[in-house]
Amino acid sequence: MVSGRAVWCAGLSLSSLLLLLYLHLATELSNLQSALRIAGAPVHSSFLQRSLPYFSGLAGGPKTLDLEELVIIYNRVPKTGSTSLIGLAYDLCSTNSFNVIHINTSRNSPTLSLSDQMKFVYNVSNWSEKKPGVYHGHVAYIDFARFGVSRLPVYINMVRAPLERLVSYYYFLRFGDDLRPNLIRKRQGNKMTLDECVLRQHVDCSPARLWIQVPFFCGQHAECWVPGSEWALQQAKHNLVHQYLVVGITEEMESFVALLEGALPRVFHGALQLYQQGTKSHLRKTVKKVMPSEDTIARLQNTKVWRLENDFYNFAVDHFHFLTRKGLTIDADTGQIGLRESGFNYEKIKPKTGG
Repeated sequence: MVSGRAVWCAGLSLSSLLLLLYLHLATELSNLQSALRIAGAPVHSSFLQRSLPYFSGLAGGPKTLDLEELVIIYNRVPKTGSTSLIGLAYDLCSTNSFNVIHINTSRNSPTLSLSDQMKFVYNVSNWSEKKPGVYHGHVAYIDFARFGVSRLPVYINMVRAPLERLVSYYYFLRFGDDLRPNLIRKRQGNKMTLDECVLRQHVDCSPARLWIQVPFFCGQHAECWVPGSEWALQQAKHNLVHQYLVVGITEEMESFVALLEGALPRVFHGALQLYQQGTKSHLRKTVKKVMPSEDTIARLQNTKVWRLENDFYNFAVDHFHFLTRKGLTIDADTGQIGLRESGFNYEKIKPKTGG
């Protein structure tokens, strides 16, 4: 006798398959529509919408930049200062009229099943009531284009020096932070220092614990989560440049906030001033941290995982500094960071209109 759970699983699999088929059909119809137009054949503007009424918000939709349809995904790397940054978004959402939604995953897993990825892509693409919106959570990069979506979300993120991030995370699990001091953490009561952990070769400080920023940017592929994978490093770099609007660094968060306000004023207007006022600049701090010895640092740095993570971090820093040099100003007297004036304009516009 077939169990109810088996029937439910089969139904879910069938639903996911049908959705994939619909998305594929939507893409093919969109391509056909483009081909007909190129060939000069008449194509009604509602052609695709009539063909796929239930999925008109996915493949083949309009590709114009409509700021009221803006979706930003901040797939936060743990212990990089993300709570401070997203705090700015929560403070600004009412004033700037946008939505902020937290993505909560089972067991804090950064990877999702294929069916969950599909549901997430569909929800984010079609939840019109929550646009413009900022989605945030500890989730590895998801490639929306793989699912046939034409209007892609804007990805942002932030990275931190790998050893500093590890030290912060290691002691955060043991002592918590000043944001929620009464919350019992995973390693609460464990007083083993990071130095002792490394000497004992404990799992909590194994090289695999350093492997976090590369896979978060690499994404949902199995190889992304193999510690020390050269392929994952190259994929993470590719995604950082091609799929992320801007990736900041924890050590220069103020500049990151300034770039976000300049590039995405529909959401982040006023963020720089709010940050400079100091109310959100240091929202969460680990209660206790013991800096590792030089021997511990040397041991951790003498691993392939650290070398690849550090390579990725330096790559991110170089790109970030390129963006700040082009987009920001720093007052020589006060050190105040500001947005650089626009460096382009339009001219010689023909034909003239309006007399």
